[in-house]
Amino acid sequence: MARRGETLELAVLGLLHETPMHGYELRKQLNAVLGWGRVLSYGSLYPALKKMLKAGWIAEHVESTTAGVAVSRRQRIVYELTVTGNDRFAALMAESGPASWEDDNFDVRFAFFSRTDMEIRLRILEGRRARLEERLERVQSQLTRTQKQMDRYATELQRHGVESVEREVRWLSELINAERTADLKHDPLASKPTETAPTGAPPPWTPGKEAK
Repeated sequence: MARRGETLELAVLGLLHETPMHGYELRKQLNAVLGWGRVLSYGSLYPALKKMLKAGWIAEHVESTTAGVAVSRRQRIVYELTVTGNDRFAALMAESGPASWEDDNFDVRFAFFSRTDMEIRLRILEGRRARLEERLERVQSQLTRTQKQMDRYATELQRHGVESVEREVRWLSELINAERTADLKHDPLASKPTETAPTGAPPPWTPGKEAK
């Protein structure tokens, strides 16, 4: 499956994991999850839904109307996650390889991070940070070489790109530190208190020192 198609698939399964939705609401929520840089059309959504229906990951049913309310000529179809679709979503969320660090895929994975184990979250965050640090080094090197050959607007555009990557690297570092801190708080060995002698107990015996 193409990477873009898999990203859309993950987003649909993740949203339906929360609650069944009809097409209009699903498209609205998908646009929020996919980010402001991508606007999902019905021409892209419905073929993806048909593919997932055929695979058995989602099911559809016509939304029932409330008694006393006129029936609309266009009845709304509601989509919901199946057991197979839930397994598919869990399998996708368990992946933590390089594809999960890419720009579009990372944003969607991050939107559903609460359904991911801490170990997988850390692996993805650290992979994303390493990828951005490589990109930052490459862009900074290119900027140093070419800024004398560009006008100030082109230079400012590249500098803006560098600053954007630097901000995301700092953000990722903060998230990684927060994850590790939370992990330590839940580690029973890390949080185990040091044993102390009870009140009124005699001091510990020191070798070579006889009691008088």
